Amino acid sequence: MQNIIKREVTVKADKEKVYNAIANPEKVVQWFPDEVEGKYAAGERPIFTFKGHGKAQIYVVDAKPYEYFSYRWIPGAHDFIGDVLAVPNTLVEFNIQEEKDGTCKVVMTESGFAALPSDTAENAFKQNSGGWEFMLGRLEKLF
Repeated sequence: MQNIIKREVTVKADKEKVYNAIANPEKVVQWFPDEVEGKYAAGERPIFTFKGHGKAQIYVVDAKPYEYFSYRWIPGAHDFIGDVLAVPNTLVEFNIQEEKDGTCKVVMTESGFAALPSDTAENAFKQNSGGWEFMLGRLEKLF
């Protein structure tokens, strides 16, 4: 079982704009979830709504402005509302690196698939592999 999904995109924007697109609830809905309910900050447990796919409660692990943002969630679980930390979950991390040409490289890593229940791990990995490709393409088009 593969444990990590890693994707990279380069966007034509500075670190502040890229970070805000990931960490600001008013901006993240332009490319990822359709809605964010609750406070979207480190230590908080907001809910992502994906129209047609349900809701997903997350736990925001860390937020380091303009460099790093991470959260935990239950991949492949439609309508999971509850304590994300009490069940097997994955860690989604966004690292932002400013390049010399005025662009930023965004490295997204989702890890922890091997710790998921065996009956859901492979499907969750497959679904999120394609999902991140699509969603990060949407992020790239914002700029």
